[in-house]
Amino acid sequence: MKLVVLGSGTSVPHPQRSAPAYWLGSAGGTMLLDISPDAPHRLAAEHLDWPNLDAIWVSHFHLDHVGGLAPFLFGTKWAPQTESRTKPLRIFGPVGTSAWLAAIDNANNYRLLQQGFPITIVEVAPGTDFEVFAGLSGRLFSTPHTHESLAIRLTENEETSLVYTSDTGYTEALGEFAKHTDLLLMECSFRFPKPALRHLDLAKAMQLARLAQPKRLLLTHLYPEWDDHDLAAEARALWEGETIAAVDGLRLEI
Repeated sequence: MKLVVLGSGTSVPHPQRSAPAYWLGSAGGTMLLDISPDAPHRLAAEHLDWPNLDAIWVSHFHLDHVGGLAPFLFGTKWAPQTESRTKPLRIFGPVGTSAWLAAIDNANNYRLLQQGFPITIVEVAPGTDFEVFAGLSGRLFSTPHTHESLAIRLTENEETSLVYTSDTGYTEALGEFAKHTDLLLMECSFRFPKPALRHLDLAKAMQLARLAQPKRLLLTHLYPEWDDHDLAAEARALWEGETIAAVDGLRLEI
């Protein structure tokens, strides 16, 4: 699997960090992990094959994670790059994904799902196991962030795995869910504890890393307070494993 960080930031506008989105490529296809308002243009900027994207994962309904879904579909509806596309696009998300998209679609009769290729919305519940596409399976975990928010564990050919927490508060059960994954893509919103129980600060993120013991840890969803600080170095003081600070455009082999 290959991962491209499209957005390592948050909802706060930042000159170097776009809002959350990640491109995952595998032998069986490609998918987006969250689709921020910045994501459609970041896909083009990174020269990724967005016209042939196979799947989109929506972790929850905060706009910095899902706000690019309707604009992306509006783009594929009219882009010359997708005129000849026939293969389906699957959108996976929590219960309520269809209603969320329909609210936008009906606001101006965009007909976002009426395209030259089929689009399927698959709503998935915590604890569900499902196939994203051939060779890539997903498993879900309910996170303490919003009532619908989900972490996802993706496994390619029953071997290589990635866990994406998206936004989350602390719970030991999430560490167990991510146990021994090849790459743990985890939020680390704040440098110091804040009265924000539905996000992670560095100390809580590293507690989860110690529980999960991933082969590699990629910290993301970074608020501007991380500017001018060495996140990876500060993380290594709390956990001995390999830690990488996410930046827009970072590419990793998993």
